[in-house]
Amino acid sequence: MKRVVMPIGILLGCILIAGFLIRTPTTVQETAPELIPVSVRVAEVELESVQLVVESQGKVQAARIANLSSAVAGPVAWISPAMQAGAYVLEGEPLLRLDASDYETAKARSRASLQQAEAEASHAANDLERLTSLAEQRLASDSQLQDARRTAAVNAARLTDAQASYKQAELDLERTEIKAPFNAIVETREVELGQYVSRAQSVAVLYGADEVEVRVPLAIRQLGYLDISLSARGEFSQTQAPEVTLKGLYGGEEHIWKGILVRTEATIDASSNTVQTIIRVQQPVATHNKHGVLENTSIPLPIGLFVQAEITGKRVDNIIALPRSVVRNNNQVLVVDAENKMYFREIEIFRLEEDRVLISGGLLAGEFICTSPIQAVVNGMSVRAIVELI
Repeated sequence: MKRVVMPIGILLGCILIAGFLIRTPTTVQETAPELIPVSVRVAEVELESVQLVVESQGKVQAARIANLSSAVAGPVAWISPAMQAGAYVLEGEPLLRLDASDYETAKARSRASLQQAEAEASHAANDLERLTSLAEQRLASDSQLQDARRTAAVNAARLTDAQASYKQAELDLERTEIKAPFNAIVETREVELGQYVSRAQSVAVLYGADEVEVRVPLAIRQLGYLDISLSARGEFSQTQAPEVTLKGLYGGEEHIWKGILVRTEATIDASSNTVQTIIRVQQPVATHNKHGVLENTSIPLPIGLFVQAEITGKRVDNIIALPRSVVRNNNQVLVVDAENKMYFREIEIFRLEEDRVLISGGLLAGEFICTSPIQAVVNGMSVRAIVELI
């Protein structure tokens, strides 16, 4: 009996409870989900004047190279201790001397020939003057006067030749001493003591020490950022030459030198599509210290050093400078409007630099640009803008 009544009772109880729940349903009020806007950093657009800088790199080279040679022949009798590779020599400083015995003898003989020619020319001139006076008194014939004139002319020519020979002998004797033509650094010495040197034989190679040059390549588009005339030939004037800052590691430390861009080469490198430009740097003046040793007041720019060049370019107005990271899809940025809605905007890029972008169009002063590295972006999405200073 229990086995029949209990299941029936449980079933009836469940039916009654289900019926009650169906007749008295619970009503749930619908609510919209709360949207939390994404927080982004924004920067205000400002128009400004920007000084452009063009960067490149290159190696320092000599501005002047002289292959020093001998104007006369003879054995080397003396070599200066400064005539060593890498040594610094001053303009006019003796570098080597040749044996001058033959040239001293030639000078003495030329002096004797000159004295003889002077005596003969003086005698012939006096004789001509005497015969001219006699001819005026009808005491000398025309033939005698003509012979005297010819003799005076011949002796005057011999005197001129003797004077030229003497000057040449003096010059040859002077040339036995070879001096530095300018302040220089000795690159190589090519003769030794006692060696016979022929006329026009090279004795040393000198680098100019007063100034050096740096040859740096620039892309063709970079020339447009410089305030120079692209039609100019030769070197730029002092007023047109852009200033350049050079940086390089020397002695384990970074040093800075100042120079100017003096010219651009007329040809374009077809392999790299670049133009070579020449930067000139004036070296510090070397002076003797209290011990008689040449020293510089500051560190000179060493030949062969690899340097970074920063060339001062044009100054452009009404340009917007922003971090380079704000550019998306090559030519777009994210603009946040007054209602904190974010939209894509196409821009005109004037120049892309290493850490910033220069924008010339597409934005207005006072607008706000998203600078946060946000990934998922939907046009018109709501954001919470946090203004930051650039």
